[in-house]
Amino acid sequence: MSGFEMSEEHRAIEEAVGRICAKYDDAFWSETDETGCFPEPFVADMADGGWLGCAFPEAYGGAGLGLVEAAIVMKTVAQSGAGFSGASAIHLNIFGPKPIEKFGTEAQKQAFLPKLIT
Repeated sequence: MSGFEMSEEHRAIEEAVGRICAKYDDAFWSETDETGCFPEPFVADMADGGWLGCAFPEAYGGAGLGLVEAAIVMKTVAQSGAGFSGASAIHLNIFGPKPIEKFGTEAQKQAFLPKLIT
């Protein structure tokens, strides 16, 4: 990324996500690709680590980080060997609910965001 420098916080995100990704080797992702099965354990670990809510406000169970940090999470997952199988499995929860956050009513935010984050 031209003109972008990783901060210590960004490197810490890479390291933390990388530790989760390291639990899932090439054989796991190959099997996921071949069978078409959803990578439930990986997604559960990412949710438990708080990464599905990284770009959402703490008021809804998120980490209160931004889209740059969410992109770093996704880049780290894709580069880990998970590729599109891993990235696609968490992409919707990380980015998909942003319209609810931005345009939803408070009732909609309370009803949907915490569930999607966890």
